[in-house]
Amino acid sequence: MKRGPLGRFILRWFVCGLGIWIAAGILGQRINYDSRIGVIIIAGFILALVNVIIKPVVVILSLPAILFSLGLFMIVINGLMVLLVSKVYSSLHVTNFGAAMLAGMVIGLVNYLVTAILEDI
Repeated sequence: MKRGPLGRFILRWFVCGLGIWIAAGILGQRINYDSRIGVIIIAGFILALVNVIIKPVVVILSLPAILFSLGLFMIVINGLMVLLVSKVYSSLHVTNFGAAMLAGMVIGLVNYLVTAILEDI
């Protein structure tokens, strides 16, 4: 199914919000959103924006580290993006960088699964 840029962004927004919600459920008190769905929606939007605007620049600047680590440095970058969202949007509380990296891995896994399912439709 062909999607335009807006459709892809809305899907990315949904996946980011879903990933944050699942990560908060798995990680317990290390990620707190005060059980408000509005916080998840806004944090998902901000994370989608960060992934579209800031993450490509960070990936290009850290390309040597990504290549040297055979791609494992992307886990650190994903954690930095989640931590950045928690600093920009204070209603989403991430306790430390380790929790942010785990959340980044969960969000990446959710992103992979949702896109794999939707490509078959």
